[in-house]
Amino acid sequence: MLVIVGSLAGGYSPAWGHLVDTVLADYVVNSLLLMLGVGVGTFVLGVSAAWLTAMCEFPGRRLFSWALLLPMAMPAYIIAYTYTGMLDYAGPVQSLLRESFGWGYGDYWFPRIRSLGGAICMLSLVLYPYVYLLVRVAFSEQSTAVLEASRSLGKTPWQTLFLVALPMARPAIAAGISLALMETLADYGTVAYFGVSAFTTGIFRTWYGLGELQTAAQLAAFLLLFVFALFALGRYSRLRLRFHPASARQESRRIQLRGARAALCTLLALAIVSAGFILPALQLASWAFDDPARALEAPFLDLVGNSFMLAAMAALCCLFLALLLGYGRRLHPGRLETVAVRVSSMGYAVPGTVIAVGVLIPFAWLDNGIDSLAREWLGVSTGLLLSGSLAALVFAYVVRFLSVALQSVESGLGRIRPALDESARSLGHSPTQVLRRVHLPMLRGSLLTALLLVFVDVLKELPTTLILRPFNFSTLAVRAHELASDERLADAALPALAIVLIGLLPVILMTRNLSRGDNNA
Repeated sequence: MLVIVGSLAGGYSPAWGHLVDTVLADYVVNSLLLMLGVGVGTFVLGVSAAWLTAMCEFPGRRLFSWALLLPMAMPAYIIAYTYTGMLDYAGPVQSLLRESFGWGYGDYWFPRIRSLGGAICMLSLVLYPYVYLLVRVAFSEQSTAVLEASRSLGKTPWQTLFLVALPMARPAIAAGISLALMETLADYGTVAYFGVSAFTTGIFRTWYGLGELQTAAQLAAFLLLFVFALFALGRYSRLRLRFHPASARQESRRIQLRGARAALCTLLALAIVSAGFILPALQLASWAFDDPARALEAPFLDLVGNSFMLAAMAALCCLFLALLLGYGRRLHPGRLETVAVRVSSMGYAVPGTVIAVGVLIPFAWLDNGIDSLAREWLGVSTGLLLSGSLAALVFAYVVRFLSVALQSVESGLGRIRPALDESARSLGHSPTQVLRRVHLPMLRGSLLTALLLVFVDVLKELPTTLILRPFNFSTLAVRAHELASDERLADAALPALAIVLIGLLPVILMTRNLSRGDNNA
């Protein structure tokens, strides 16, 4: 809301007219093409992987059921750097082709990795797990009787998938693709590195290149329209539909695949995991361990310390606020409280660049106001107290990732029966004592999950950190982006690999839960 108000308060500058005449159409078209391409890519990869692992039996199915989540640990901008190093003209793939066939420059055609199509491929490879995870659960929970009835009426497995299973899984598909598209709109590192003119790159260019904060806020408000459109489109697509789970869930009977079909499914699952995680991880490890001593050097250790400090501060703040909001809503489940909690948790749907602009506008206004008062009354200048400080950066992280912690905390609170609260209150305990002595011990797993998820998300966050970080302050994500932008891909491998390895922690948590459900099926 602050972004929208701030963008309209100062009117339109000449820079806005320049953007409208030159590049605004490119921002809109490229953003729409990115959303369309990533939507199709995540749908194809996520739904096909979910159908194979949930409804079919083939060699390696149990392994791939959790391995297909591994690309979630690979941020899009890191996989973009890695594939650029592998597929560019000087990379190992094209070098091998030239050596094998004796080709020279201009003798062969090779797809350009640094392009809009390349950005779509990179984003699809790391964002399809959003669709895969939700759709796989939806397939697993579908009534076996309905699917077998389709088969008994003469439908093939493919016809059953398209005519029965996919329509029943439509809410999960829509939710997964919506999450993937929101992450696409929020991405900066990939589109900036590939030279794609999108809204996030436009906000950075307007701010840092033209020095126009007002115009950058107007671009951010324009980007918010895309986010709102995603919400509206998702609600409209399910407006007149009703989905009711089966009253009785029969034991799952997977389609037994043998011979060439089984081998093809195994190869398909392996190709998806290899493209999204194994190949880029191996390439990063190869670059990083080319000089292992760099991991012990002071610059890298400083980056690790800065990243861990920011992530820990933001995770603890998010956890405290999530516990406060979740427990407050449990004590007072009124409409006003529910709306307040939902509004406070909407930040995850807003791109990091927009949140950074929304945080900087009021902080800069407050800094200027304090400085004016200090000059008038004390004759001294206070400078910038909040803008460009760690406080502003952590505040932006909390706004962005509070929803992640809140969902985990509310899920844990929902599993605690209200009768326990009533029993503790009847024994004379206050609400605070009930929380401390009853809920917190039972919420340890949920609280740890919330803390870990926010920690890793903050560690990977790039655009918010780039905009709001203090002067001469860097993190693993920022340093990897800077080195890759200077074409020092081998030097960027070590901080990038550290982010990927830490990003595996929440993936391991999810795979454990998925494995439990798979063993129970």
